[in-house]
Amino acid sequence: MKSRITPIDFIRKNWLLVGILFCIIVAAIFPHLGSKEGPMRTEFTVKYVAVFVIFLISGLNIKTDSIFNTFRQYKLHLFIQCFTFIFVPYITTVFIKFLNLFSINSWVLKGLITVACMPPPVSSAVILTRAAQGNETASIFNSVLGSFLGILLTPLHLLNQLGSTTIIPIWATVVQLSTTVLLPLSIGQIALQMGFKGRKWPLNTVSQCALLFVIYTTFCDTFTTPEAGLSALDVIITVFSVLMLQIFLMIISFKVCGFVSKDFTPQDKVAVVFCSTHKSLTLGIPILRIMFHGYSHLSQISLPLLVYHPTQIILGGLVVPQLKDWVHSQRKYKALV
Repeated sequence: MKSRITPIDFIRKNWLLVGILFCIIVAAIFPHLGSKEGPMRTEFTVKYVAVFVIFLISGLNIKTDSIFNTFRQYKLHLFIQCFTFIFVPYITTVFIKFLNLFSINSWVLKGLITVACMPPPVSSAVILTRAAQGNETASIFNSVLGSFLGILLTPLHLLNQLGSTTIIPIWATVVQLSTTVLLPLSIGQIALQMGFKGRKWPLNTVSQCALLFVIYTTFCDTFTTPEAGLSALDVIITVFSVLMLQIFLMIISFKVCGFVSKDFTPQDKVAVVFCSTHKSLTLGIPILRIMFHGYSHLSQISLPLLVYHPTQIILGGLVVPQLKDWVHSQRKYKALV
């Protein structure tokens, strides 16, 4: 007989998902506490504390040999970046042509294509990949690489898709990536080489708690964002469209990468699912504000990105347990073979 799963067992196995749902509820009740104007000063505590801690722990967990091995996985990196910057904008354009048949707000549709042109984030994809026991090193590499490529490719995409572009603050972006990603990774690697024993500390738990803090502040900003000019129908259609698009992209990325290369391991495929489909809110919102400054339709254009970011986190939390079990089953199968 199958053993009965108790609520405690469910929470223990899916505690990241439970934590995400808890953060959403608390953010809905106390949105101003974690908003940018709130007492937590999230413009500093998120970028320079929470994200710093996430990548410091990654640096402490990653073996130096795996970093050098990751540089050789050019097929994996090429697939993720091509999927991010070529396939996602293309399929979103096709999806928007379909949505045009239903007379959906044209500014919301422009917001969808803007989201598709964005680079990947540098935190959520990494943590979710680690939680699912995927290739964390590859996820870090491609998140950082995608962010740097986005400095050049995102404006070109926006020029091609919308006929308008913007100048991304290159120096500010490079400094931010260096201080919040590369610096803590380097510190972690130095500490590891000096004999730091990470097994004695609950590093993964601390890292996931830092991610939950980022998620909480993200939803606080979402709940405090004014929705001027948005109808209830606009919001519902946007949520549904973003959800369908993300589910489709996650399925396609998982299926197609297996056909592209037989060399991809289950851990590589987990990294592909998260890194190639996630989009950056941190870089996206400033771009939208620069591009559409003074537009009365800024709220409609921003809505898809504001919906996309929390949705990718919720979907990620839902699929992490399944992907983790799948990785384990593949390991057992290979061990038997």
